[in-house]
Amino acid sequence: MKLIHLSDLHIGKRVNEFSMMEDQEYILKQILKIIDDEAPDGVIIAGDVYDKPVPSAEAVELFDDFVVRLSNRRLPVYIISGNHDSPERLAFGNRLMSASGIHFSSVYNGAAERFELTDEYGTTAIYMLPFVKPSNVRRFYPDDKIESYTEAIAVAVREMQVNPDNRNIIITHQFVTGAERSDSEDVSVGGTDNVDASVFDGFDYVALGHIHRPQNVGGETVRYCGSPLKYSFSEAPYEKSVTVVELKEKGNTSVRTVPLTPMRDMVELKGAYEELTLKSFYEGTSYREDYVHITLTDEEDIPDVVQKLRVIYRNLMKLDYDNKRTRHQTEINGAEDVAVKSPLELFAEFYEAQNGAAMSPDQATHMEALIEKIWEEQA
Repeated sequence: MKLIHLSDLHIGKRVNEFSMMEDQEYILKQILKIIDDEAPDGVIIAGDVYDKPVPSAEAVELFDDFVVRLSNRRLPVYIISGNHDSPERLAFGNRLMSASGIHFSSVYNGAAERFELTDEYGTTAIYMLPFVKPSNVRRFYPDDKIESYTEAIAVAVREMQVNPDNRNIIITHQFVTGAERSDSEDVSVGGTDNVDASVFDGFDYVALGHIHRPQNVGGETVRYCGSPLKYSFSEAPYEKSVTVVELKEKGNTSVRTVPLTPMRDMVELKGAYEELTLKSFYEGTSYREDYVHITLTDEEDIPDVVQKLRVIYRNLMKLDYDNKRTRHQTEINGAEDVAVKSPLELFAEFYEAQNGAAMSPDQATHMEALIEKIWEEQA
């Protein structure tokens, strides 16, 4: 039994005010090519189909096209809602689409939907548990002690009445304790959304969504496949992929990945303005179309630097400085002996406190002339 595990498409997402729609369309076509090459028995999408509960018309159209293309391949597809999705909207038309093999999770009603696939090794049961909070589960099981996310998921799993003789898969969208987060994910204060991995002990494979970096949690069979695209610069060093899971006889589950190549990568560059511009002018740059975060090390701010850099780095998303001024954390207090100091001396003290370095002679001359001009105009 071979399955493709996807999650966290976040269709319609904007990153630093850049629309990712074109990149998402590109990567979804690449995923379809991988599905054709792998010829799986089914496809899993473990939540966060959209980036917002009310997605744009363009986002809905793109996902609709992807689902239709999957349906044309006569593959069963299992899709749950994540914390970014509206479970009611995602479940609309579910019974109608199930006839085409496209199964969306219903709004949680105290029971998880169950589907079966069969092969030469027997039955594989697939349980679909959308993103839920303790309050969602407590509503249906008021007699149980359900205060934490772990207790909520444990009760939801208990009610599935999983047959241990089958090969069992659960699709869910939660934060399992121990997973490494990225900056593009929602974080609960104090880690209150943590779920202990032990609640999934009865499953042969746990298809997780919610965390954007591909990773196993505890063991190979409890896995986040990660998002197909990088949605923050904290993910820049990591390769994105599609997870392929294969189940043979009971207890024999293997997991591997197929790498994804984005239309535009996310890259972080650091250096002086001259280094990042002149070097690229003479040697060329492979980052012209990529999404770039640049950290300049110049001590002086460069006028109109974003516009200048975008001539070379067309998709500059983010710009920072790393210099004495930005590293200087000293609190700037009021100057002493204000009455006996000249305006130039006062400004010089302020400049040094703010920037961690004294003004240059040229800066001091310019400021002195500016102060004299202001005095003359006010005289």
